[in-house]
Amino acid sequence: MATPRTLVVVSDLHCGCQVGLCPADGIGLDEGGHYTPNAVQQATWAWWNEFWGEFVPVTTRKEPYDILLNGDWLDNEHHGAKTLISNNIEIQRRIAIRCMERHVEVCQKAGGRFYVTRGTGVHDGESGQDVERIAEELGAVPDATGKFSRWEMWKRIEGPDSHCLVHALHHIGTTGSAHYETSAPNRELVAEYVEAAQTAEEPPRFVIRSHRHRHTAVPLATIHGRAWCVVTPSWQGKTGFAYRVAGARISQPQFGGIILRNGDEEVYWREFWRCLSRPKIEV
Repeated sequence: MATPRTLVVVSDLHCGCQVGLCPADGIGLDEGGHYTPNAVQQATWAWWNEFWGEFVPVTTRKEPYDILLNGDWLDNEHHGAKTLISNNIEIQRRIAIRCMERHVEVCQKAGGRFYVTRGTGVHDGESGQDVERIAEELGAVPDATGKFSRWEMWKRIEGPDSHCLVHALHHIGTTGSAHYETSAPNRELVAEYVEAAQTAEEPPRFVIRSHRHRHTAVPLATIHGRAWCVVTPSWQGKTGFAYRVAGARISQPQFGGIILRNGDEEVYWREFWRCLSRPKIEV
């Protein structure tokens, strides 16, 4: 079976939030009730199915691929939030499994692997304690210490180009101004190359970050070809917290994922990106 030449990356599902990712048929609650997804979640779920059912097969050329879930899989009980489907973490875990299990199964049956990095402590649990068990249940690849969720992942994507190293972790700096949206990704990419030079290690070709819920990318010309810092979009709509943050409060939520590929002629990445329309204009 061929070694996968493609890595599919999704992040920030925030399962358990009323504007986070949730299956279209909803989820059963602890005392026998049932949660029905709202209009935002129905739209997001349709894009989620488009991503896995159309975008991934085309961009991977129907070849085997690996999957990385890059943090904030759960929403959890955080900051006094009032937008939870349930503050019962077991229900949130059930939603998270429902969202990922079919796609992980397809990936693994074709010879691919599933990886999980930990997100913010208030969402994935301190030290990833609330995602560790579901990562194990879905067969995530353990790290060198046997943990099924990890703080960061270094991974080589096999293929014609031997310099296709990926460094992925969840967090990156944010900004309240669109003028500086690429500043933190640029700093992160340059810092990776400085660190690699200082320690005589191979620098990454792809620096993958999430957390911001906004997609952006910054290139860097290198002797081995172009390197990139790519920040992934999310799968969560806007909550009340977003309306407090400069920049985020005037923008529409972004949904999607990315693929990284060690192709026949080049190393490249592609994005799947969707956005909600503005609210209704009142007259």
